[in-house]
Amino acid sequence: MQKLELKASILLILAAAIWGFAFVAQRVGVQHIGSFTFTGIRFALGAFSLIPVIWHTNRKKNTTKGNKHRPKKDKRITVLKAGVITGIVLFAAVALQQLGLEETTAGKAAFITGFYIILVPAFGVFFKQKTNAKTWIAAVLAIIGLYLISVNENLSIAKGDLLVFVCSFFFAAHILLINKYTQYLDALELSFVQYLVCSLISMVIAVSFEDIAIFNILKAAIPILYGGIFSVGVAYTLQAYGQRYAKASHAAIIMSLESVFAVIGGMLLLKESMSLRGYAGCLLMFLGVIVSQCTASFSPNMSKSP
Repeated sequence: MQKLELKASILLILAAAIWGFAFVAQRVGVQHIGSFTFTGIRFALGAFSLIPVIWHTNRKKNTTKGNKHRPKKDKRITVLKAGVITGIVLFAAVALQQLGLEETTAGKAAFITGFYIILVPAFGVFFKQKTNAKTWIAAVLAIIGLYLISVNENLSIAKGDLLVFVCSFFFAAHILLINKYTQYLDALELSFVQYLVCSLISMVIAVSFEDIAIFNILKAAIPILYGGIFSVGVAYTLQAYGQRYAKASHAAIIMSLESVFAVIGGMLLLKESMSLRGYAGCLLMFLGVIVSQCTASFSPNMSKSP
């Protein structure tokens, strides 16, 4: 079990690192194309990047089981339903965050989005998941660290802040849904469906409200490729696999490290600087992760499945 715990932690930390550096890609990408266009294309890339992996995995299963492995029709329907649900929730989270960023600062948005660290263990009660006091302590340490890293001004209530606050609820719901579905569904197939759903919704809105030009898309090619293949195709899939053996509340704390990696990415690639306050925030977030992992009670069946 310890090997599974370590594997889950590593996968989730890798996902957080990829997402953190994706902030740099997104900042550059949206300078050339609209937010929904960027989201639609990158999630489409993420979905299609999984096709060879899914094909190889299914072929390996067929070979191992003497070509007797055939997904049941009702199993495929279950994957489709779960993928649609998680895809819609993921789209809502990403869209609300992006809309909120148009009317609030990045520092506020990062802090408010990170509120899912607290929401996940709170919502986990409804999924009959037990959360001990040490998990709450770790979550509080992480949220304070995130505040120190991201917020450089006094928070105020505004429309943008409200939109991002609502988005944190959808991110929390997405983490809990992934934790639930990956206990009995194939993580790759679930990921493919949810990415495709998120992409389709985004592109419908992009076509309706944004100007889409091939020339501008080509100018944003590198950020799109990173955002699609790595941020979506790789990172969200790492999340799905990692959460098979990690309690949702602990996974949320680990994945909140994306803000730390975002700061590192900004320093290395965008020449952004960080204050002593920011370094203190990073230290608190890492401390929160350590507390979470030292007291984590991982289990291969963390949630109630139908």
